[in-house]
Amino acid sequence: MAESTHIEWTDATWNPITGCSVVSPGCTNCYAMRLAGTRLRHHPSRIGLTTPTKTGPVWNGQVRLNKSWLRQPLEWRKPRRIFTCAHGDLFAEGVKDAWILDVFTVQAIAGHHTFQVLTKRTERAAEWLFPKDRLEDIYANWTTFSGAPAEVWSWPLHNVQMGFSAERQGEFNHRWRDMRDLAEQGWTVFVSIEPMLGPILLPADFLALGGRVGVIVGGESGQGARPMNPAWVRALRDQCAAAGVPFFFKQWGQWVAEDQAPDDVEWFEDKTPSHRFPEPEGQEVWRVGKRFAGRTLDGVTHSELPEVRR
Repeated sequence: MAESTHIEWTDATWNPITGCSVVSPGCTNCYAMRLAGTRLRHHPSRIGLTTPTKTGPVWNGQVRLNKSWLRQPLEWRKPRRIFTCAHGDLFAEGVKDAWILDVFTVQAIAGHHTFQVLTKRTERAAEWLFPKDRLEDIYANWTTFSGAPAEVWSWPLHNVQMGFSAERQGEFNHRWRDMRDLAEQGWTVFVSIEPMLGPILLPADFLALGGRVGVIVGGESGQGARPMNPAWVRALRDQCAAAGVPFFFKQWGQWVAEDQAPDDVEWFEDKTPSHRFPEPEGQEVWRVGKRFAGRTLDGVTHSELPEVRR
């Protein structure tokens, strides 16, 4: 687990499970996949999880339980937001139910933290989390873990926020159908629209939940990053503002429009690579790199997240 992270919407990352597979266009330039096949390819937690290709390393579907990292959140006394399985998917096909139970057991016991779980496998997440007797499984599992009784008083867990990834309208619609069931059961749900690859209209039943849901949006970064239209981001911001839904703008990524860039920018005159979106949303964006592009939208930094329930 990393005690600090550059991910703007969380405080720390915890990777009890690593590994994944490619399931939709948003996976193409996955930073975790790239790291697992390059800088971290010899690390015990990443060995063998990717396959080299002409375009770079690709997840091969192998997953790994890192047992020595399971208890790490219990060692942190200071409350923080923790991104669970930042380098994998807790509900990926190869992840055993027993591993998921171990992760949720630790999350339940470490009630002073807030855990952010992000998945593209929403159907399995909904199926696994929906049974109300799952809390009894956690009690029994914690006794096996520690030999002591658990002290968990609520289901859904108050300190776990369930997120789903969606890069375009189609992925949002498909995955929200599953996550809506969890939201109706009482789970706090958020959507991570990163990388944003097309416009998304948030449905009425999502917006009606107000502060019980949240939206995180960001453009793609790294090699091969695809541009994001500023009109798509503004539309999401306005939908959230009208409904009282927390809105977090994470980053522009590699590409930014000139009117969104810092005032002292001079590189536009150098004609760095640009992309123009078609009308009626037509706007030109320029490839300048994540660090320089920043994360302000129309001069405002948006950092709202769903409320932490206690």
